[in-house]
Amino acid sequence: MSSMRNEKDPNYQQDIQYIFKLNNWILGSIGLWPVSFQGIGRHAPRIAIALGNFALSFAMVPCALHIVYDEKDIIMRLKLCGLLAFCLTAMTKYCILVIRRPKILRCIEYVKHDWWQVTFRSDRELMLKYATIGRNLTIIGASFMYTAGIIYYGILIPFFSETKINNQTIRPLVYPTYNEFYQFQISPIYEIVYVAHCMCGYTIYSITAGACGLAALFVTHACGQIQVIMSRLKILLNDENSNIHQRIAIIVKDHVRIVRFSAVVEEVLQEVCLVEFTSSVCTICLLEYYCIVDWKDDNKLSLATYFLLFISFCFNIYILCYIGELLMEKSIEIGSMCYMINWYQLSPRSVRSLVLIIAMSSHPIKLSAGRMADLSLTTFGNVLKTSVAYLSFLRTLVM
Repeated sequence: MSSMRNEKDPNYQQDIQYIFKLNNWILGSIGLWPVSFQGIGRHAPRIAIALGNFALSFAMVPCALHIVYDEKDIIMRLKLCGLLAFCLTAMTKYCILVIRRPKILRCIEYVKHDWWQVTFRSDRELMLKYATIGRNLTIIGASFMYTAGIIYYGILIPFFSETKINNQTIRPLVYPTYNEFYQFQISPIYEIVYVAHCMCGYTIYSITAGACGLAALFVTHACGQIQVIMSRLKILLNDENSNIHQRIAIIVKDHVRIVRFSAVVEEVLQEVCLVEFTSSVCTICLLEYYCIVDWKDDNKLSLATYFLLFISFCFNIYILCYIGELLMEKSIEIGSMCYMINWYQLSPRSVRSLVLIIAMSSHPIKLSAGRMADLSLTTFGNVLKTSVAYLSFLRTLVM
Protein backbone atom coordinates (compact mmCIF):
# COMPACT_ATOMS: atom_id res chain seq x y z
CA MET A 1 0.00 0.00 0.00
CA SER A 2 2.86 2.40 0.71
CA SER A 3 3.90 2.26 -2.95
CA MET A 4 0.47 3.63 -3.92
CA ARG A 5 0.53 6.55 -1.48
CA ASN A 6 0.73 10.18 -2.61
CA GLU A 7 2.07 12.99 -0.46
CA LYS A 8 -1.08 14.90 -1.41
CA ASP A 9 -3.27 14.13 -4.37
CA PRO A 10 -2.21 16.56 -7.15
CA ASN A 11 -5.58 16.03 -8.88
CA TYR A 12 -7.60 17.52 -6.01
CA GLN A 13 -8.69 20.72 -7.78
CA GLN A 14 -9.40 18.87 -11.00
CA ASP A 15 -11.51 16.25 -9.19
CA ILE A 16 -13.47 18.87 -7.24
CA GLN A 17 -14.23 20.77 -10.43
CA TYR A 18 -15.27 17.54 -12.16
CA ILE A 19 -17.83 16.50 -9.54
CA PHE A 20 -19.19 19.98 -8.76
CA LYS A 21 -19.29 21.60 -12.22
CA LEU A 22 -22.77 20.52 -13.35
CA ASN A 23 -24.45 21.26 -10.03
CA ASN A 24 -22.61 24.58 -9.88
CA TRP A 25 -23.98 25.54 -13.30
CA ILE A 26 -27.56 24.43 -12.60
CA LEU A 27 -27.99 25.57 -8.98
CA GLY A 28 -25.64 28.55 -9.25
CA SER A 29 -27.83 30.10 -11.96
CA ILE A 30 -30.78 30.23 -9.56
CA GLY A 31 -28.78 31.32 -6.51
CA LEU A 32 -28.71 28.03 -4.60
CA TRP A 33 -25.02 27.15 -4.99
CA PRO A 34 -22.61 28.90 -2.59
CA VAL A 35 -20.31 31.36 -4.38
CA SER A 36 -17.06 33.01 -3.35
CA PHE A 37 -17.56 36.41 -5.01
CA GLN A 38 -16.26 39.52 -3.26
CA GLY A 39 -17.76 42.99 -3.08
CA ILE A 40 -21.10 43.50 -4.79
CA GLY A 41 -20.83 40.03 -6.37
CA ARG A 42 -21.58 38.38 -3.03
CA HIS A 43 -25.20 39.56 -3.40
CA ALA A 44 -25.63 37.69 -6.71
CA PRO A 45 -27.33 34.61 -5.14
CA ARG A 46 -29.90 36.79 -3.37
CA ILE A 47 -30.63 38.66 -6.59
CA ALA A 48 -30.99 35.37 -8.49
CA ILE A 49 -33.36 33.99 -5.83
CA ALA A 50 -35.47 37.18 -5.89
CA LEU A 51 -35.68 37.11 -9.69
CA GLY A 52 -36.59 33.41 -9.70
CA ASN A 53 -39.42 33.87 -7.21
CA PHE A 54 -40.66 36.95 -9.06
CA ALA A 55 -40.74 35.03 -12.37
CA LEU A 56 -42.64 32.16 -10.74
CA SER A 57 -45.19 34.50 -9.14
CA PHE A 58 -45.54 36.58 -12.33
CA ALA A 59 -46.56 33.44 -14.24
CA MET A 60 -48.67 31.73 -11.58
CA VAL A 61 -51.00 34.51 -10.40
CA PRO A 62 -52.48 35.52 -13.83
CA CYS A 63 -52.66 31.83 -14.81
CA ALA A 64 -54.64 31.00 -11.67
CA LEU A 65 -57.05 33.88 -12.37
CA HIS A 66 -57.50 32.63 -15.95
CA ILE A 67 -58.36 29.10 -14.74
CA VAL A 68 -60.87 30.37 -12.18
CA TYR A 69 -62.64 33.09 -14.19
CA ASP A 70 -62.02 32.54 -17.91
CA GLU A 71 -61.45 28.91 -18.85
CA LYS A 72 -64.60 26.80 -19.23
CA ASP A 73 -63.32 23.73 -21.08
CA ILE A 74 -62.70 20.91 -18.59
CA ILE A 75 -59.75 19.37 -20.48
CA MET A 76 -57.99 22.72 -20.81
CA ARG A 77 -58.59 23.35 -17.14
CA LEU A 78 -56.93 20.03 -16.33
CA LYS A 79 -53.93 20.91 -18.51
CA LEU A 80 -53.59 24.34 -16.96
CA CYS A 81 -54.05 22.98 -13.43
CA GLY A 82 -51.21 20.54 -14.08
CA LEU A 83 -49.02 23.40 -15.31
CA LEU A 84 -49.93 25.53 -12.29
CA ALA A 85 -49.32 22.65 -9.87
CA PHE A 86 -45.91 22.10 -11.45
CA CYS A 87 -45.06 25.78 -10.82
CA LEU A 88 -46.33 25.66 -7.25
CA THR A 89 -44.33 22.51 -6.54
CA ALA A 90 -41.18 24.08 -7.96
CA MET A 91 -41.67 27.22 -5.85
CA THR A 92 -42.13 25.09 -2.73
CA LYS A 93 -38.92 23.15 -3.42
CA TYR A 94 -37.16 26.43 -4.18
CA CYS A 95 -38.11 27.88 -0.80
CA ILE A 96 -37.04 24.70 0.99
CA LEU A 97 -33.64 24.66 -0.72
CA VAL A 98 -33.12 28.36 0.03
CA ILE A 99 -33.80 27.68 3.72
CA ARG A 100 -31.44 24.69 3.61
CA ARG A 101 -28.58 26.57 1.93
CA PRO A 102 -26.37 26.56 5.08
CA LYS A 103 -26.69 22.78 5.36
CA ILE A 104 -26.05 22.40 1.61
CA LEU A 105 -22.83 24.35 2.15
CA ARG A 106 -21.98 22.07 5.07
CA CYS A 107 -22.44 18.98 2.87
CA ILE A 108 -20.26 20.55 0.16
CA GLU A 109 -17.53 21.14 2.74
CA TYR A 110 -17.84 17.48 3.82
CA VAL A 111 -17.28 16.39 0.23
CA LYS A 112 -14.34 18.75 -0.29
CA HIS A 113 -12.70 17.58 2.95
CA ASP A 114 -13.03 13.92 1.96
CA TRP A 115 -11.41 14.58 -1.40
CA TRP A 116 -8.65 16.60 0.28
CA GLN A 117 -7.90 13.64 2.57
CA VAL A 118 -7.39 11.20 -0.31
CA THR A 119 -3.92 9.65 0.04
CA PHE A 120 -4.14 6.46 -2.05
CA ARG A 121 -4.72 6.17 -5.76
CA SER A 122 -7.02 3.20 -5.20
CA ASP A 123 -9.24 5.34 -2.93
CA ARG A 124 -9.36 8.09 -5.56
CA GLU A 125 -10.37 5.58 -8.24
CA LEU A 126 -13.21 4.22 -6.11
CA MET A 127 -14.46 7.71 -5.29
CA LEU A 128 -14.25 8.80 -8.92
CA LYS A 129 -16.23 5.72 -9.95
CA TYR A 130 -19.21 6.74 -7.81
CA ALA A 131 -18.76 10.44 -8.55
CA THR A 132 -19.07 9.58 -12.24
CA ILE A 133 -22.32 7.70 -11.52
CA GLY A 134 -23.76 10.78 -9.80
CA ARG A 135 -22.55 13.05 -12.61
CA ASN A 136 -24.08 10.82 -15.30
CA LEU A 137 -27.41 10.68 -13.47
CA THR A 138 -27.40 14.49 -13.29
CA ILE A 139 -26.58 14.81 -17.00
CA ILE A 140 -29.36 12.43 -18.08
CA GLY A 141 -32.00 13.97 -15.81
CA ALA A 142 -31.11 17.54 -16.78
CA SER A 143 -30.98 16.64 -20.49
CA PHE A 144 -34.50 15.19 -20.43
CA MET A 145 -35.88 18.12 -18.44
CA TYR A 146 -34.27 20.94 -20.43
CA THR A 147 -34.99 19.29 -23.80
CA ALA A 148 -38.68 18.99 -22.98
CA GLY A 149 -38.68 22.61 -21.81
CA ILE A 150 -36.99 23.91 -24.96
CA ILE A 151 -39.49 22.06 -27.17
CA TYR A 152 -42.45 23.34 -25.16
CA TYR A 153 -41.28 26.94 -24.67
CA GLY A 154 -39.33 27.45 -27.88
CA ILE A 155 -41.28 25.47 -30.50
CA LEU A 156 -44.74 24.32 -29.42
CA ILE A 157 -45.98 27.57 -27.87
CA PRO A 158 -44.67 30.25 -30.29
CA PHE A 159 -45.17 28.37 -33.59
CA PHE A 160 -48.11 26.00 -33.12
CA SER A 161 -50.48 27.66 -30.65
CA GLU A 162 -51.73 30.80 -32.37
CA THR A 163 -55.51 31.24 -32.48
CA LYS A 164 -57.88 33.66 -34.21
CA ILE A 165 -60.85 35.35 -32.56
CA ASN A 166 -63.01 37.64 -34.73
CA ASN A 167 -60.30 37.69 -37.42
CA GLN A 168 -57.79 38.85 -34.81
CA THR A 169 -54.69 36.74 -34.20
CA ILE A 170 -54.14 35.96 -30.52
CA ARG A 171 -50.47 35.34 -29.85
CA PRO A 172 -50.01 32.55 -27.32
CA LEU A 173 -48.33 32.81 -23.95
CA VAL A 174 -46.74 29.92 -22.09
CA TYR A 175 -48.96 30.63 -19.08
CA PRO A 176 -52.42 31.97 -20.09
CA THR A 177 -53.36 35.21 -18.42
CA TYR A 178 -56.56 36.73 -17.08
CA ASN A 179 -58.66 38.18 -19.93
CA GLU A 180 -58.86 41.55 -18.23
CA PHE A 181 -55.16 42.00 -19.04
CA TYR A 182 -55.67 42.74 -22.75
CA GLN A 183 -52.48 44.77 -22.97
CA PHE A 184 -50.42 41.57 -22.88
CA GLN A 185 -51.08 41.20 -26.62
CA ILE A 186 -49.50 44.57 -27.42
CA SER A 187 -45.83 44.82 -28.43
CA PRO A 188 -43.41 45.12 -26.71
CA ILE A 189 -45.40 44.05 -23.62
CA TYR A 190 -46.08 40.65 -25.19
CA GLU A 191 -42.36 40.03 -25.79
CA ILE A 192 -41.48 41.11 -22.24
CA VAL A 193 -44.13 38.81 -20.75
CA TYR A 194 -43.02 35.91 -22.95
CA VAL A 195 -39.39 36.34 -21.82
CA ALA A 196 -40.57 36.44 -18.19
CA HIS A 197 -42.46 33.20 -18.75
CA CYS A 198 -39.34 31.64 -20.25
CA MET A 199 -37.40 32.75 -17.15
CA CYS A 200 -40.08 31.05 -15.05
CA GLY A 201 -39.69 27.85 -17.08
CA TYR A 202 -35.90 27.91 -16.75
CA THR A 203 -36.22 28.39 -12.99
CA ILE A 204 -38.68 25.48 -12.71
CA TYR A 205 -36.56 23.07 -14.74
CA SER A 206 -33.38 24.12 -12.95
CA ILE A 207 -34.99 23.52 -9.54
CA THR A 208 -36.24 20.09 -10.59
CA ALA A 209 -33.00 18.99 -12.25
CA GLY A 210 -30.84 20.65 -9.58
CA ALA A 211 -32.58 18.94 -6.64
CA CYS A 212 -32.09 15.51 -8.21
CA GLY A 213 -28.51 16.37 -9.15
CA LEU A 214 -27.76 17.50 -5.61
CA ALA A 215 -29.16 14.27 -4.19
CA ALA A 216 -27.13 12.23 -6.69
CA LEU A 217 -23.95 14.15 -5.85
CA PHE A 218 -24.17 13.69 -2.09
CA VAL A 219 -25.46 10.12 -2.02
CA THR A 220 -22.98 8.75 -4.56
CA HIS A 221 -20.20 10.45 -2.58
CA ALA A 222 -21.38 8.63 0.55
CA CYS A 223 -21.45 5.35 -1.42
CA GLY A 224 -17.92 6.01 -2.62
CA GLN A 225 -16.75 6.56 0.95
CA ILE A 226 -18.43 3.33 2.03
CA GLN A 227 -16.64 1.49 -0.79
CA VAL A 228 -13.32 2.92 0.44
CA ILE A 229 -14.03 1.56 3.92
CA MET A 230 -14.85 -1.86 2.48
CA SER A 231 -11.57 -1.88 0.55
CA ARG A 232 -9.74 -1.20 3.82
CA LEU A 233 -11.60 -4.00 5.56
CA LYS A 234 -10.51 -6.42 2.82
CA ILE A 235 -6.82 -5.74 3.48
CA LEU A 236 -7.18 -5.34 7.26
CA LEU A 237 -5.24 -8.55 8.01
CA ASN A 238 -2.76 -8.37 5.14
CA ASP A 239 -0.12 -6.26 6.86
CA GLU A 240 1.04 -8.13 9.95
CA ASN A 241 3.48 -5.39 11.01
CA SER A 242 0.84 -2.69 11.33
CA ASN A 243 -1.23 -1.81 14.38
CA ILE A 244 -4.55 -3.62 13.77
CA HIS A 245 -6.36 -1.75 16.52
CA GLN A 246 -5.33 1.62 15.11
CA ARG A 247 -6.46 0.62 11.60
CA ILE A 248 -9.83 -0.53 12.95
CA ALA A 249 -10.15 2.76 14.83
CA ILE A 250 -9.64 4.68 11.56
CA ILE A 251 -12.29 2.53 9.84
CA VAL A 252 -14.79 3.12 12.66
CA LYS A 253 -14.05 6.85 12.64
CA ASP A 254 -14.64 7.06 8.89
CA HIS A 255 -17.84 5.02 9.21
CA VAL A 256 -19.17 7.38 11.87
CA ARG A 257 -18.30 10.31 9.61
CA ILE A 258 -20.32 8.79 6.75
CA VAL A 259 -23.31 8.23 9.04
CA ARG A 260 -23.17 11.86 10.19
CA PHE A 261 -22.81 13.11 6.62
CA SER A 262 -25.79 11.01 5.53
CA ALA A 263 -27.85 12.42 8.40
CA VAL A 264 -27.17 15.97 7.17
CA VAL A 265 -28.02 14.97 3.58
CA GLU A 266 -31.26 13.42 4.82
CA GLU A 267 -32.11 16.64 6.63
CA VAL A 268 -31.43 18.70 3.48
CA LEU A 269 -33.44 16.49 1.13
CA GLN A 270 -36.32 15.02 3.12
CA GLU A 271 -38.78 17.91 2.57
CA VAL A 272 -37.78 18.26 -1.08
CA CYS A 273 -38.28 14.53 -1.63
CA LEU A 274 -41.66 14.65 0.13
CA VAL A 275 -42.86 17.48 -2.13
CA GLU A 276 -41.40 15.70 -5.17
CA PHE A 277 -43.18 12.44 -4.40
CA THR A 278 -46.57 13.85 -3.50
CA SER A 279 -46.60 16.12 -6.54
CA SER A 280 -45.14 13.58 -8.96
CA VAL A 281 -47.98 11.12 -8.42
CA CYS A 282 -50.46 13.76 -9.61
CA THR A 283 -48.17 15.24 -12.27
CA ILE A 284 -47.35 11.86 -13.82
CA CYS A 285 -51.04 10.98 -13.76
CA LEU A 286 -51.94 14.23 -15.57
CA LEU A 287 -49.15 13.77 -18.13
CA GLU A 288 -50.42 10.26 -18.86
CA TYR A 289 -53.88 11.75 -19.38
CA TYR A 290 -52.54 14.52 -21.65
CA CYS A 291 -50.76 11.90 -23.78
CA ILE A 292 -53.97 9.91 -24.18
CA VAL A 293 -55.96 13.01 -25.17
CA ASP A 294 -53.33 14.17 -27.68
CA TRP A 295 -53.06 10.65 -29.09
CA LYS A 296 -56.81 10.67 -29.76
CA ASP A 297 -56.62 14.16 -31.27
CA ASP A 298 -53.58 13.18 -33.39
CA ASN A 299 -51.65 16.15 -31.98
CA LYS A 300 -48.19 14.71 -32.58
CA LEU A 301 -45.99 17.58 -31.43
CA SER A 302 -47.92 18.12 -28.23
CA LEU A 303 -47.92 14.36 -27.66
CA ALA A 304 -44.14 14.21 -28.09
CA THR A 305 -43.65 17.10 -25.66
CA TYR A 306 -45.88 15.64 -22.95
CA PHE A 307 -44.34 12.21 -23.43
CA LEU A 308 -40.85 13.66 -23.00
CA LEU A 309 -41.99 15.48 -19.86
CA PHE A 310 -43.51 12.21 -18.62
CA ILE A 311 -40.18 10.42 -19.15
CA SER A 312 -38.35 13.29 -17.42
CA PHE A 313 -40.53 13.15 -14.31
CA CYS A 314 -40.34 9.36 -14.14
CA PHE A 315 -36.57 9.48 -14.48
CA ASN A 316 -36.22 12.15 -11.76
CA ILE A 317 -38.23 10.02 -9.37
CA TYR A 318 -36.22 6.98 -10.44
CA ILE A 319 -32.96 8.82 -9.67
CA LEU A 320 -34.10 9.58 -6.12
CA CYS A 321 -35.29 6.01 -5.56
CA TYR A 322 -32.21 4.47 -7.18
CA ILE A 323 -29.71 6.42 -5.09
CA GLY A 324 -31.74 5.69 -1.95
CA GLU A 325 -31.62 1.97 -2.77
CA LEU A 326 -27.89 2.18 -3.55
CA LEU A 327 -27.15 3.88 -0.23
CA MET A 328 -29.09 1.23 1.71
CA GLU A 329 -27.32 -1.62 -0.09
CA LYS A 330 -23.86 -0.16 0.45
CA SER A 331 -24.44 0.56 4.13
CA ILE A 332 -25.55 -3.06 4.66
CA GLU A 333 -22.51 -4.41 2.79
CA ILE A 334 -20.15 -2.97 5.42
CA GLY A 335 -21.55 -5.40 7.99
CA SER A 336 -21.30 -8.29 5.55
CA MET A 337 -17.68 -7.40 4.79
CA CYS A 338 -16.82 -7.33 8.52
CA TYR A 339 -18.13 -10.88 8.82
CA MET A 340 -16.46 -12.17 5.62
CA ILE A 341 -12.91 -11.24 6.63
CA ASN A 342 -10.86 -13.58 8.83
CA TRP A 343 -12.07 -11.88 12.00
CA TYR A 344 -11.30 -15.00 14.08
CA GLN A 345 -7.61 -14.16 13.69
CA LEU A 346 -8.07 -10.89 15.56
CA SER A 347 -7.84 -10.29 19.27
CA PRO A 348 -11.12 -10.22 21.24
CA ARG A 349 -10.67 -6.47 21.73
CA SER A 350 -10.48 -5.84 17.98
CA VAL A 351 -13.40 -8.19 17.26
CA ARG A 352 -15.62 -6.18 19.60
CA SER A 353 -14.97 -3.11 17.45
CA LEU A 354 -16.11 -5.02 14.37
CA VAL A 355 -19.25 -6.13 16.19
CA LEU A 356 -20.20 -2.47 16.63
CA ILE A 357 -19.82 -1.89 12.89
CA ILE A 358 -22.01 -4.93 12.15
CA ALA A 359 -24.61 -3.67 14.63
CA MET A 360 -24.66 -0.24 12.94
CA SER A 361 -25.01 -1.78 9.48
CA SER A 362 -28.06 -3.75 10.63
CA HIS A 363 -29.81 -0.35 10.63
CA PRO A 364 -28.91 0.80 7.11
CA ILE A 365 -28.55 4.43 6.14
CA LYS A 366 -31.71 5.59 4.38
CA LEU A 367 -33.10 8.57 2.58
CA SER A 368 -36.77 9.30 3.09
CA ALA A 369 -39.54 11.51 1.77
CA GLY A 370 -40.32 13.54 4.87
CA ARG A 371 -39.63 10.42 6.99
CA MET A 372 -42.90 9.03 5.67
CA ALA A 373 -41.56 6.73 2.94
CA ASP A 374 -38.06 5.39 2.33
CA LEU A 375 -36.54 6.06 -1.08
CA SER A 376 -36.18 2.70 -2.79
CA LEU A 377 -37.04 0.99 -6.05
CA THR A 378 -40.11 -0.47 -4.35
CA THR A 379 -41.30 3.08 -3.66
CA PHE A 380 -40.73 3.98 -7.31
CA GLY A 381 -42.98 1.10 -8.35
CA ASN A 382 -45.63 2.27 -5.89
CA VAL A 383 -45.52 5.80 -7.35
CA LEU A 384 -46.14 4.48 -10.87
CA LYS A 385 -48.94 2.15 -9.72
CA THR A 386 -50.62 4.97 -7.80
CA SER A 387 -50.42 7.32 -10.80
CA VAL A 388 -52.07 4.69 -13.02
CA ALA A 389 -54.83 4.20 -10.44
CA TYR A 390 -55.45 7.97 -10.37
CA LEU A 391 -55.43 7.99 -14.19
CA SER A 392 -58.17 5.38 -14.28
CA PHE A 393 -60.23 7.45 -11.84
CA LEU A 394 -59.60 10.64 -13.83
CA ARG A 395 -60.66 9.08 -17.15
CA THR A 396 -63.84 7.76 -15.53
CA LEU A 397 -64.59 11.18 -14.05
CA VAL A 398 -63.89 13.27 -17.18
CA MET A 399 -64.79 10.94 -20.06
